Amino acid sequence: MKEKSEDTAVFGRQLVGYKQAIDEDIARYAAHVRAVTLEQYGEYPATVTNAYLDMLERGGKRIRGALVVTGYLMCGGKDMEMITRAATALEMLHSYMLIIDDIQDRSALRRGKPTVHEGLAAFHRERGLQGDADHTGIALALNAALTGSHAAQVLLAGLSAPEDLRLKAIGIINQTLLTTAHGQTADIMNEIDPDVTQEDVERALELKTAHYTILNPLCVGMVLAGAGCEDTDAIRDYSLHTGKVFQITDDIIGIFGDDAQTGKTAKDDIREGKRTILSVYAIKHADADDRAFLLQCLGNRDLTDEQFERCRQIMRDSGAVDNAKRLADENARQALVSLEKYQQRWTAEQVSFLRGLVQGLLDRSA
Repeated sequence: MKEKSEDTAVFGRQLVGYKQAIDEDIARYAAHVRAVTLEQYGEYPATVTNAYLDMLERGGKRIRGALVVTGYLMCGGKDMEMITRAATALEMLHSYMLIIDDIQDRSALRRGKPTVHEGLAAFHRERGLQGDADHTGIALALNAALTGSHAAQVLLAGLSAPEDLRLKAIGIINQTLLTTAHGQTADIMNEIDPDVTQEDVERALELKTAHYTILNPLCVGMVLAGAGCEDTDAIRDYSLHTGKVFQITDDIIGIFGDDAQTGKTAKDDIREGKRTILSVYAIKHADADDRAFLLQCLGNRDLTDEQFERCRQIMRDSGAVDNAKRLADENARQALVSLEKYQQRWTAEQVSFLRGLVQGLLDRSA
């Protein structure tokens, strides 16, 4: 118990420090980009760029950026300015992905504010412009996402690291983005495939979340420190199991979390018909009436509060919530076993951070 407490403290302390450094770097970068875009390209491109930068600066925990720094320090990296800029680039790619994800999910809120496509649709309406405001919002948001993605690649290409390490890191990042895109395709198809199984959901979860959120940033940091395949291979099992913990707990919070804490609407997953570990298990194990009701609600854009509350109760009564927690606990256990197997390769403080991350994911409420 003492060790767990110490790991949690190390994780919390280091995450605050990493987040502060990344946020400061993002703020400097955003101020520069705002000024240059307005001067070189004019008002409308600046509006779209500002919408992207607003998403980037909304914050979040900066887990992905923090893991870039962690992977770098684990393998003896020393250039904090360079690796913080690399972390900024990965957070930029994350904002790009969030904008796309919000369009595909038809989400209205992200981190307590309108999503980028909703905000740009509002810009259309406020200016009294011609045409379909919702279509304009989506079209401009896609441009915002693309400009952010390409700007991140420019930052990565310009990192003050040896050329071979930069190229290797960029290759890893882009291969991961391909994997994530295929995972997102699987996730979308799971919503409309009537025969989707828990195995289908877990496969999408690994492709979409585990590689992208945990394995990729750790490997990028390691590679930029000069680490070889022995280190990136050694961290793989930890990363994939921890990524599953991340997504399973995220799905639980998505249904049962507090809107004020999560910054988005808890009903979104049901309204979108999203197939998660929770919903697939509940469909399989609920009684006939509850199963029919849940299936009727999944994908219902007009879902009422009363219907939503019954869906949540069905997930509790069917054992779906307990099953999801068991899966998260088991993946956490396997992640820690894998980390312990290889921990002598890396710095003790960063290994403690990774142990604390696993516990933090199990304990999180937003």
